[in-house]
Amino acid sequence: MPSPKMTNEILLAAIKGFEAERERIESQIAELREMLSGVAAGSVETVEGLTKGKRTMSPAARRRIAEGQRKRWAAVRKSGGSAAARTPKAPSSKPRLSPEGRRKIIEATKKRWALYRASKAKTAKAGAAK
Repeated sequence: MPSPKMTNEILLAAIKGFEAERERIESQIAELREMLSGVAAGSVETVEGLTKGKRTMSPAARRRIAEGQRKRWAAVRKSGGSAAARTPKAPSSKPRLSPEGRRKIIEATKKRWALYRASKAKTAKAGAAK
């Protein structure tokens, strides 16, 4: 049996059918979004209306922002340097290690490693003697 030829009428009918299906799906998506956000039933938007594009800024707005920032930095420099230099450093609440305490820790660590190496050498000799 030969397949029917694709005529313009068939193609147009297919397009109309798919568009109707798309509208049905979009309305279902809108209903689900309404359930999620609690928006009133009258405000149904299409999927295209809900997508957000990249936000751009006009050159004039960029200039205004840059000029304001330059003025702020000029005021900071005029008042005595950078903001970090003007802020007093808070005393650390962390306890400091004295040089004597550091020396004791180093000695204890060296002693532990010496014992560890000695026990490794001892087990190696015992394993080789067998």
